[in-house]
Amino acid sequence: MRGALAVRPSVALLAADLFPSSRRGFLLLHRRNPCVAPRPPRYRLSTVSAMASAFKPEESRVPPALQLPTPPVSKFKIALCQLSVTPDKERNIAHARKAIEEAARKGAQLVLLPEIWNSPYSNDSFPVYAEDIEAGGDAAPSFSMLSEAARSLQITIVGGSIPERSGDCLYNTCCVFGTDGNLKGKHRKIHLFDIDIPGKITFKESKTLTAGEHPTIVDTDVGRIGIGICYDIRFQELAILYAARGAHLLCYPGAFNMTTGPLHWELLQRARAADNQLFVATCSPARDSGAGYIAWGHSTLVGPFGEVIATTEHEEAIIVEEIDYSLIELRRSNLPLANQRRGDLYQLVDVQRLNLM
Repeated sequence: MRGALAVRPSVALLAADLFPSSRRGFLLLHRRNPCVAPRPPRYRLSTVSAMASAFKPEESRVPPALQLPTPPVSKFKIALCQLSVTPDKERNIAHARKAIEEAARKGAQLVLLPEIWNSPYSNDSFPVYAEDIEAGGDAAPSFSMLSEAARSLQITIVGGSIPERSGDCLYNTCCVFGTDGNLKGKHRKIHLFDIDIPGKITFKESKTLTAGEHPTIVDTDVGRIGIGICYDIRFQELAILYAARGAHLLCYPGAFNMTTGPLHWELLQRARAADNQLFVATCSPARDSGAGYIAWGHSTLVGPFGEVIATTEHEEAIIVEEIDYSLIELRRSNLPLANQRRGDLYQLVDVQRLNLM
């Protein structure tokens, strides 16, 4: 009969046993056909709660996850400044300053810049454009501009990233500035971008750059922020660690390319947000088809349900959008993942926090 479900006789004989009225009936079914998985018993809500506690969710984070802190603000505006980058460093610095000022005029209390916004993205350029952040002043004009802009505009700036020189080492470094212009945190890219997709893209940051050694989480006037740079977003352990440290927002300045960008850029942002039930913001350079390394663009803000709140294409753009932290608690009550983690089966160990205990 058209549209009817065809059932093999051997299966039909078992149909009456699919929903047995007794456990004995179920066990008979299981003996008859060992390939049919046992039907789990029905539990009352109180039994489920007891079962969840047996999972030891508090032990899934070592040390235990921190309580989500109450943020200084419940709502605020964030700006993602997707900037064009040229070989002219002075121009790049002045251009970034104008974008920050425009974002502040539009009400942004937090401004996020792209990865490597003051320099072409190449191993040849990193040593030439690198700045001595510790020395400051003329030795670090990009750093100095960001500090002065944060102070004069009284905003928080997650300063994308720039090449940093420290002794004999070069780093891909993101600096976070408070509303007083002081440096609140410095993240050196932990996972270096070494990739080889034949016929598509080959790039090895490790030829010139040194990997950072520390996760970076910063308390700011707009909440607790975990920082990663581009390739760092691929490693969910870092995001989980930041969530366990009480982050409200993860910021990833990044410059995904034309091969991995279409496939993974949005996917990874949404995954990090949904997995950890917090906000994720990314900022890319604008696309320059004539550059040696072509950025994908598509700077994006993602909410704690994995929803894309705002995004853009590949041209220069400034996205200004509201973040509402009440959504974090809402989504965590909708999906209480923190109470359901199997600490009896797996753990994430925050080595840095553990060593401080």
